[in-house]
Amino acid sequence: MIDAKTFPDIDPQDFTVRPIEQAETIPSRWYTDQRFLELEKKAIFEDSWQYVGHTSKLGAAGSQIVGTVADNPVLVVRGNDSRLRAFYNVCRHRGGPLALEDCTSKVLQCKYHGWTYLLDGSLRGTPKFDRTELFDKKDYGLVPVEVETWQDLVFVHLSEHRHPLEKTLDGIARRISPMKIGGKKFHSRVVYDVRCNWKVYVDNYLEGYHLPYVHPELTTMLDYQNYVTETFGQYSLQFSRIAKSGGVYDSGSAFYYFVFPNFMLNILPGRLQTNLVHPVSSDRCRVIFDYLYDDTESAAGRKRIEDDLSYSDRVQQEDIEICERVQQGLSSRAYDKGRFSPEMEAGVYHFQSLLKNVFKKALRI
Repeated sequence: MIDAKTFPDIDPQDFTVRPIEQAETIPSRWYTDQRFLELEKKAIFEDSWQYVGHTSKLGAAGSQIVGTVADNPVLVVRGNDSRLRAFYNVCRHRGGPLALEDCTSKVLQCKYHGWTYLLDGSLRGTPKFDRTELFDKKDYGLVPVEVETWQDLVFVHLSEHRHPLEKTLDGIARRISPMKIGGKKFHSRVVYDVRCNWKVYVDNYLEGYHLPYVHPELTTMLDYQNYVTETFGQYSLQFSRIAKSGGVYDSGSAFYYFVFPNFMLNILPGRLQTNLVHPVSSDRCRVIFDYLYDDTESAAGRKRIEDDLSYSDRVQQEDIEICERVQQGLSSRAYDKGRFSPEMEAGVYHFQSLLKNVFKKALRI
């Protein structure tokens, strides 16, 4: 339950969704006020599909991947029956963790006091509990979480009133054909800690307006003059032909998908980069990149991966620097709201409109 009394100073007009030609950007305090982050955890992150990893890390029985959703630790495990199950990564004894990192084990054992669970989440072992009265192991199994896969990507959902993952992502696989998301090989994960609100990072991702000024090298690789943004129900797409091939990128097209609220799919020939933005505080976020490729074995494939990782890191450092500067600007006395370029910022407008609608519903405005 979200108490609207927590926000006595909000202006209901801030939640109105106007046409992009007339609209203002969301107020700066939505990026700086910790109260909004607490609202977002409940109203957005606990009520959306959240990416946790790739199925290649869940091949054998007992293989596990860990993640966090709105400060809730979660665990996905492959059972002896080959089924994927997800649980809160929380022991029912006193809240200890079952897994500290991605791993494989025959059972799930709490790292605090050794309680042991089977891979289906049922409680099996409780050391030194023989004298505890009125205790039934059946009442203390792990708390389950909804889990689904799409194109070899694994997602969890904390809410009981979930909407189908396939419906959320409908149309993406068809649009990028003949390129495919599924079937790629996981290579590595790279994590960045950024000194900005998570929405600053998302806003920045959602427009090519800044490319000539922040990423001049990337601008020459893409057909920037024909850079297109399209919006759909719960996701948006930035699309460009690759104008300069033969280097890091092969010839073809670049598809940059954003899935509300915090997940990105960067799809290029032979390569998939997923991007998950975790809120940490009102002015901090953690950005998690997974890199997947068609070819991870050949000498040419390994060289291309090395070049891709190096180039991607340069682009991220450029984004991090500007996002941290923007966070400072949003926190200053000089700024509250801005306006949108209908030509270049349709994706930002779409994202902020979705935010407004979620907030209105949560706060009953």
